[in-house]
Amino acid sequence: MFDFREKPGQLLEAYGDGKERKGFFTDTSICIGCKACEVACKEWNEVPMKGDLELLESSYDNTGGLGANTWRHVAFVEQDQQQIEEARESGARLVSLGMPSFGSPETKESNSKNIGMPEFGSPGERIKNKVDNPPNPDTPEFRWLMSSDVCKHCTFAGCMDVCPTGALYRTEHGTVVVQDDICNGCGTCVAGCPFGVIERRDTGTIHTKPERVDSRYAMDVPHEGTAKKCTLCYDRLVDGQTPACAQTCPTESIKFGTQTEMLESAKERVATMHAQGQTEARLYGANPNDGVGGIGSVFLLLDEPEVYGLPPDPQVPTKDLPKMYKKVGIAAAGMLAAAATAFLGVRKK
Repeated sequence: MFDFREKPGQLLEAYGDGKERKGFFTDTSICIGCKACEVACKEWNEVPMKGDLELLESSYDNTGGLGANTWRHVAFVEQDQQQIEEARESGARLVSLGMPSFGSPETKESNSKNIGMPEFGSPGERIKNKVDNPPNPDTPEFRWLMSSDVCKHCTFAGCMDVCPTGALYRTEHGTVVVQDDICNGCGTCVAGCPFGVIERRDTGTIHTKPERVDSRYAMDVPHEGTAKKCTLCYDRLVDGQTPACAQTCPTESIKFGTQTEMLESAKERVATMHAQGQTEARLYGANPNDGVGGIGSVFLLLDEPEVYGLPPDPQVPTKDLPKMYKKVGIAAAGMLAAAATAFLGVRKK
């Protein structure tokens, strides 16, 4: 049966140049929620402002989710002791299914209290030690889960499969980009994305207050009505530069490189966390056999994907097209057979 999904491997071979697929590895365990990635993304790509810059009532957030005017979004999830324990239990069950093994937590040093004596060593050495061994702000009773979400640049990209104009294309770096001058704003790709990433751009969420038109927040809205999403800073990639978000991240929570390097780094990181007893650590998007063939933006999560607003089992919408067409063909043949039988019966009478 014909496979209607686009083949990124074949497309990359057609481009040549020997380029490898690029992608992100987002380690949410070291994200501090500073939103530097959001700011860098907006500034470099000239993405318009969304909303009225006020915090949402649900969390310390002012964007809410990904969209045409938010290509990077940092989630803030507050967890209590019970939720932390449930996350570790669910992670331990995943470990028992074949995830990298884990051991007991490392023996901690003496419990001597810090009475405020100055640290020894040069300022540079002290700063480097804190960067290499960051203090854990979480407690057994409370923690923040923070994650910088972005377009997944799927192996089987549903948005590309359903685009009627060919406005979405896969670059030589394996990323998915929208061509502004070809997109007709039909919105088919919006329904085709299993992650809810892509969206049509309008002014409804930008100029929410009449007085803003004459304020310092007033701005033009480029490419209004067309679909927009992260391009993985394609204009920077062609010059050999790192995407703006990864370049800006102060904790290196967002790592950038070839997809092979990112997967290896992600697996090493989750194995290290399991060895430290952090059984809640798990990878998202690293399975090439999932419903989208794996994604170009791999995540290390500390709880179930649903907690971060991610689908647990994403499926490209064109995956079942062959089965659907087969059933349609059988149904059509049945109807023709019934019509022929009825016609012959009438002729005999």
